[in-house]
Amino acid sequence: MKILGIGNAIVDVLCKVNDDFLVKNSLTKSTMKLIDEDEFKNLLSLINIEETVSGGSVANSIVGLSQLDNNVGFIGKVSNDNLGQKYEEGLKKEKVNYFYKKKKETIPTGSCLILITPDSERTMCTFLGTAGKINETDINKSIVKNSEITFLEGYLWDEGEPKKAFDKAIENSNKVAMSLSDLFCVERHKEHFLELAKNKLDIIFANEQEITSLINANSFEEIVNFSKQIKKNVVITRGEKGALSILNDELIECEAQKNLNIKDLTGAGDLFAAGYLHGIINNLSIKECLIKGTELSSKIIQKIGARI
Repeated sequence: MKILGIGNAIVDVLCKVNDDFLVKNSLTKSTMKLIDEDEFKNLLSLINIEETVSGGSVANSIVGLSQLDNNVGFIGKVSNDNLGQKYEEGLKKEKVNYFYKKKKETIPTGSCLILITPDSERTMCTFLGTAGKINETDINKSIVKNSEITFLEGYLWDEGEPKKAFDKAIENSNKVAMSLSDLFCVERHKEHFLELAKNKLDIIFANEQEITSLINANSFEEIVNFSKQIKKNVVITRGEKGALSILNDELIECEAQKNLNIKDLTGAGDLFAAGYLHGIINNLSIKECLIKGTELSSKIIQKIGARI
């Protein structure tokens, strides 16, 4: 298998709201907030659902890779409930190998309310449910070993059982890629993420905000210098400024596509990673990997949701 994704198995619930809704519910635009089941149910009762999709950051990337005809798989924890069933069916429909045997858990399958404001920004409220309870027994060593690249998400990392699952995956991987996921995520786990970036990861995906926070950078030059020092493939997305990859001492850039009809920024980073990793496993040049990532992320932001 080319790539195995390990991440939070979350059912995305897409809804359109106005800015007032965010203010009234004390939500910070463009961030991800973890909520409990009661808050999730309360918010859900206030909005109209546009669509539900098998989501989660790495799962979105893995589906993108499958749609480009790559042999890929995913491990993510769901419960044997209605949403868990929908989740598994959603991945299988996209020809993703799903390596998790679901059973009835005490906690329901995780879900994420994706609130889309008129400016196309998305604000996420995530009830992790059983997704956040992933542990080392959920990680099949031989499946990890038989994959060229293991792709992890920062969202999944947490003290305790998820960390053990992370460590087991990394120890048995041929090559490890990871997305830093979210600014709050980086700020919560900065020390651990920095250690991973320096010592355990081969490919690091981040947007400019996330990498700036990770190393407390005061300038973009500091980010470039840090990336060169750690001798990893650091891939940074910069919105309208495009994207770049720093590998060893080489910095390669790619411009953003212009004149797009942006509808929803959900999944932009996930699909960028899918395009980039597609290039890596198909032996494209770094420039071509960046172009492919930009092409997919440009496509996804012109529609609602994180599926091409």
